[in-house]
Amino acid sequence: MESLYINRELSLLEFHKRVLAMARDPDVPLLERLRFLCISCTNLDEFFEIRVAGLKQRMEIGAPAQGPEKIPASVVFERLEKEVRELVRQQYEVLNQSMFPELTAAGVRFVQSEDWTEEQHAWLADYFNEQVAPVLTPLTFDPSRPFPQILNKSLNFIVPLQGRDAFGRRRHRGMVQAPRSLPRIIKLPRHLSKPDEHNFVFLSSIIRMHVDSLFPGLKVGGCYQFRVTRNSDLYIDEEEVSDLVRALEGQLEASRYGAAVRIEIGHECPEDLQGFLLDHFSLQEQDMFLVEGPVNLNRLSTVCDIRDRPELLYEPFAQGLPDELMSDDNIFEILTKKNVLLHHPYQSFAPVIDFIAAAAKDKNVLAIKQTLYRTGADSPIVDHLVRAALSGKEVTVVIELMARFDEAANIALANRLQEAGAHVVYGLVGFKTHAKMLLVVRREEGELVRYMHLGTGNYHHATTGVYTDYGYLSSSARLGEDVHKLFLQLTSLTESGELKRMYASPFTLFDALMAKIRRERDNAKAGKDARIIAKINSLNEPQLIDALYEASQAGVRIDLIVRGICSLRPGVSGLSENIHVRSIVGRFLEHSRVYYFLNGGDEEFYCSSADWMERNMFRRNESCFEIRQKAMKDKLRRHLELFLADNCQAWVLDGDGRYKRVTPDGEERICAQETFLSKLTTPL
Repeated sequence: MESLYINRELSLLEFHKRVLAMARDPDVPLLERLRFLCISCTNLDEFFEIRVAGLKQRMEIGAPAQGPEKIPASVVFERLEKEVRELVRQQYEVLNQSMFPELTAAGVRFVQSEDWTEEQHAWLADYFNEQVAPVLTPLTFDPSRPFPQILNKSLNFIVPLQGRDAFGRRRHRGMVQAPRSLPRIIKLPRHLSKPDEHNFVFLSSIIRMHVDSLFPGLKVGGCYQFRVTRNSDLYIDEEEVSDLVRALEGQLEASRYGAAVRIEIGHECPEDLQGFLLDHFSLQEQDMFLVEGPVNLNRLSTVCDIRDRPELLYEPFAQGLPDELMSDDNIFEILTKKNVLLHHPYQSFAPVIDFIAAAAKDKNVLAIKQTLYRTGADSPIVDHLVRAALSGKEVTVVIELMARFDEAANIALANRLQEAGAHVVYGLVGFKTHAKMLLVVRREEGELVRYMHLGTGNYHHATTGVYTDYGYLSSSARLGEDVHKLFLQLTSLTESGELKRMYASPFTLFDALMAKIRRERDNAKAGKDARIIAKINSLNEPQLIDALYEASQAGVRIDLIVRGICSLRPGVSGLSENIHVRSIVGRFLEHSRVYYFLNGGDEEFYCSSADWMERNMFRRNESCFEIRQKAMKDKLRRHLELFLADNCQAWVLDGDGRYKRVTPDGEERICAQETFLSKLTTPL
């Protein structure tokens, strides 16, 4: 063991392996397995765009080793290159040896050009001439006509040529860029398929079949797909920026053509063309991936929702509602009497949207304040906030423009809200606003009452159907005062003052967690029972890890349910033998954050927007709120115990940084997500 800590990039790659494993799981329906394969591809894209790109930059400038493990960037890159190459090999092995044969047997066929019938050939020729050729721009290049700019992750074809062009000049290479307006997979019409089949053809196959027609007068020697991944991380100099929106818009445009970090090429491409592409993009052979199939597996995702093949998909379900929301009372009357804990996606996110809608229409509501990190392009929440602002209510929205890959959508919704008259505040550069908070101020019998929603996940109505999160609705006066103070801090950037029921990053959350971990350590040293459970997405903050190591050495039982990155090494003798780490990977993305401390029998439960990472503790605005009602604490305890008992979708981390999947092995089968589905939802 070379370090007390596991490298962040290597740990993240382990998560990507767990996602790919779902594509092999025979218990997962076939089209859902295909979806997991596609997700593993998009995960790897982002891994290169951000993590590998960052490593390359550090290598280029000779930056010192980063992270608590202090492994040089060059060493990390060398390890990643080998493991990523193996992961890509496995992706295409799953596709070619498992997915395609099983899909074909199930009547979902990706028809290769050599298998097209005469009727299919004719139809696809018409499709090419009518739908594809008019929007293609075939290019040749020489010193006077340079190689075109290649958009990040776009589909392209390099074409070897022989002969002279219309101006008498010799041509050796051409290129075709597939426009983003064209679908990457085309479904053949019913009359060209058997009654029980769905037949699909790749756009790349159609272009290859007809590439000769794009270069008349020249001899075409082939057509080879390639795809370039670029550095897509955004950098905003907080000391120099004067207009965040304008600076961010400029960075977004530039990131589409950032430095190349990877190139994927069809495996049949000749070596001289491979070398030409590597030279042009200033890449090394280690940056090239020759693939046996589509250069972007994610394009297969368009077939994952075939409606008339339900047996190939997860069973649909109707989201439930907690008992507290089953009455006919309006939301304000309900929250005056009791608090509500929602568990998504098993329970509907609709009550949160309805809460905002009711606040927008209620004549007694004076103000609405909300943080928005990710919402989606067509957000009903934004619609209600706009209506509230147009009706004269005081609407304040703190929008984090730097939400990775959602920057453009957030700029658009910020402009829309401002046009409606809302107060729009942007997250502070260097301190992303990641907290999930909603505050409604209502006049009741001459007094102002605060109602609020706090959550562990985003206000994105689409992801609430696939991400697991908790949402808390309340009218607690003390909690409302805390939320009010945090909004004042976000808008005025002044001190919030003491919070009674909440902790917040970057001010109090880290110190509170350290104190609670040390309290458990001290209790264990005093001979008392001591226990910590944390369900989070990632853990890499070294001081928290060190505190957990100390607690383990004192005898504290520590269970960590960490979906993704985990830099802590569990089960190491004399260091962390009392720490157990598991990851749950299943139908839904485990996104909720829950912290538990035994506290000498006076148990504490917290829900939060924050993972246990350096950025969440010190470089983000995060919220953490305590759950005090006994019934809700009992519910959260049962949920955590169920995750710890899961023997179907759980992976256990060892001290070497590797994960092993848990299996029932003759024991009772326990699957946390399936249990929640059976108890909280209604099958359709």
